[in-house]
Amino acid sequence: MTLEWKEITDLKSVDVSKLMEESEAEGYRFLRRLVDQYEDGTNTFNKEGEILYGAWDNGQLVAIGGLNRDPYSDKSGVGRLRRFYISEKVRRQGIGTQLLQKIVDHARGHFKELVVRTDSANADAFYRANGFSGDLGLPDASHGLTLENDYSKSAQ
Repeated sequence: MTLEWKEITDLKSVDVSKLMEESEAEGYRFLRRLVDQYEDGTNTFNKEGEILYGAWDNGQLVAIGGLNRDPYSDKSGVGRLRRFYISEKVRRQGIGTQLLQKIVDHARGHFKELVVRTDSANADAFYRANGFSGDLGLPDASHGLTLENDYSKSAQ
């Protein structure tokens, strides 16, 4: 498998339909929210520090994930991992870890902390294995990661 990683700057030009159908069959609606919010303009991943990545295998989107300023926090410097999904057919091959690392690398210099909310046991194990702490005691975040970076020098 040869993956092509790209920043998604216009989600309307990306065929997300198969990934969205797969996620919905698993009981997840967050990719539908990704498309709906992008189309209505409420979340287009275009604020300072935000990004949306995708991975393609032979022209097919197999992974997607983004980073927003955390809309649930009143603290500055908090980023939220959003709409993170890996196709079942390519899971357990390191793609999720690669995607997460791309997002974390991008977040350095923009944010001092990353949070995510999940209630999936598999996702819990994934985030913990990648350095996130769990059980934050926050209603809108289940896992967090403190970034060691030059945030204080580059904060807006």
